[in-house]
Amino acid sequence: MPTVNDKLLAIDSEHVWHPYSAIGAGLPVYPVLSAQGVRLKLADGRELIDGMSSWWCSIHGYNHPEMNRALENQLECMAHVMFGGLTHPPAVELAEKLVHITPEPLQSVFFCDSGSVAVEVAMKMAIQYWHARGQRDRQRFLTVRGGYHGDTFGAMSVCDPVTGMHTLFSATLSPQIFVDAPRPRFGEDCTEEDLAPMAQMLDQHRHDIAAVILEPIVQGAGGMRFYSASWLRRVRQLCNRYGVLLILDEIATGFGRSGRLFACEYAGIAPDILCIGKALTGGYLSLAATLATTDISQTISRGEPGLFMHGPTFMANPLACAAAIASIRLLLDSPWQARIDRLEQRLEHGLAPCRNLDTVADVRVLGAIGVVEMKQPVNMKTIQPMFVEAGVWVRPFGRLVYLMPPYIIGDDDLDTLTTAVCEIVARQ
Repeated sequence: MPTVNDKLLAIDSEHVWHPYSAIGAGLPVYPVLSAQGVRLKLADGRELIDGMSSWWCSIHGYNHPEMNRALENQLECMAHVMFGGLTHPPAVELAEKLVHITPEPLQSVFFCDSGSVAVEVAMKMAIQYWHARGQRDRQRFLTVRGGYHGDTFGAMSVCDPVTGMHTLFSATLSPQIFVDAPRPRFGEDCTEEDLAPMAQMLDQHRHDIAAVILEPIVQGAGGMRFYSASWLRRVRQLCNRYGVLLILDEIATGFGRSGRLFACEYAGIAPDILCIGKALTGGYLSLAATLATTDISQTISRGEPGLFMHGPTFMANPLACAAAIASIRLLLDSPWQARIDRLEQRLEHGLAPCRNLDTVADVRVLGAIGVVEMKQPVNMKTIQPMFVEAGVWVRPFGRLVYLMPPYIIGDDDLDTLTTAVCEIVARQ
């Protein structure tokens, strides 16, 4: 007699396309029936400690009573209403909160459906800004290799063009300008030599670059590298010198993950345009936002055609906005900085044994991010079941085995995660 688990897997294998996968690929898939706190309950009865925060967004864990209450209350009013020509209290309140907690120059908020769309919006803002100022040749973007900004076409064009996940589309993507990723690691100073490639490209292409786009401090899915705050600070200065906009993609790093509310705070800088998402709603619903300075929003609004050319159907969905308000309140009312410091210390201690393994290239920790970089890519068909058998949910990719647990995770559960990583990595 087929079990619930068997039925789910059979239908899933035949019809459901998972991210970066193929239908019927044979990679293990595990049906989840419920989640509570930091635990995922599988259809076969097993429970897993979540080390991924569901791709970095469920910072408060699962089934949080205050988050649930916020959505229930909003449901009594409305689940959705179009944002064209209408507004509503959750959107207005959320915009006010975002303006308050992000760097001061950012005063205009454009709500989006996802992180990739937030990057698309940011790139369109930059191009339309220069168009409104009569500099229509400014159509290109300068960034660093090893970056990741999303899977839609504009976002793909500023991801790593060689080692990234989107080389199949290279002939279709807009050609952008790349320099090597910053050499100095987090905590190290930046020299003139380190900055020279970025300065050279800004000087060479000053008339056709619309913006520099970067993930501040942490390069996420492109390699989980942590780089120098001094380098980022100097890039901001270069952008000012050459009159180029700076876009910072804080989709993965925003809302405390790096140890600061926003990672750009390590460099003491503010971007002209900021992208946020993922943890914005505490993992409850998809929502992102692109914030811009008043100069950018007013310049676009005064220029031809007198409006910004973007408008998602589900823009500023009231349920998602209500979730975001509740998530931000939960975060800021909690001792989140002390929690992140604790997570950083225990991740550092727990993953340290991996440094002694011949198969490991590097171990690095920043905030609530712990990374074990292998010398060779891991085999997902074999390593994923090992983690599940150990009672934890860890989702490696490429050569990276990493942890981004919910902020509320307890010491014992975090120790279980790091122990599992060390033991399983040692068997690779």
